[in-house]
Amino acid sequence: MGRGRITIGLYNSYDSQKFREPHRRVIARVGGLAMAFNMNLALFGFPFPEDIKQPKELAEWVAGTTSIGSHGDYFMDLAELGRFLSFPYPDKGFPPQLGEPILTTSKPDQKKSMTLRQTANMVSNGQSVLLIFGLGPHGVPKGPASIPRYNLDITDGKYSLETCTALGAVTGALHAMLDQ
Repeated sequence: MGRGRITIGLYNSYDSQKFREPHRRVIARVGGLAMAFNMNLALFGFPFPEDIKQPKELAEWVAGTTSIGSHGDYFMDLAELGRFLSFPYPDKGFPPQLGEPILTTSKPDQKKSMTLRQTANMVSNGQSVLLIFGLGPHGVPKGPASIPRYNLDITDGKYSLETCTALGAVTGALHAMLDQ
């Protein structure tokens, strides 16, 4: 059995009406992480222009205005490889084709809490996972945060990390653990 896929899921809780610089910056940064660690990217609830629908078009639109991530090239590469998707906010669940949703949080529900080792074991055993990160000062809202069966605190100490720091810590640690 092969290794499962890992998808980085960014949940927009920053601004749902207007695409702003923090949206652009985090997308460009996470494109580099996804490419470096062979992961996919899914965006949830990002306010893209209505006339831009296709992933490659969205990537071109975002990449054309940033110097981050090799001027958006990593994000463009991700889209060209078919490893980037955009979705509306999930009503009742995250898209099942992305794998088992795992909420990354500094406040894990003890009944749902799992370790990085357990996450790596899932992937090693062929299970695909969707690592959900909240973009915004309050992370993923309570309703959507209650959907995943699993919660992962990368710090094991309930330390709240800035979004890009958490993205790097989780993806880098998981990649290193899988390659041991």
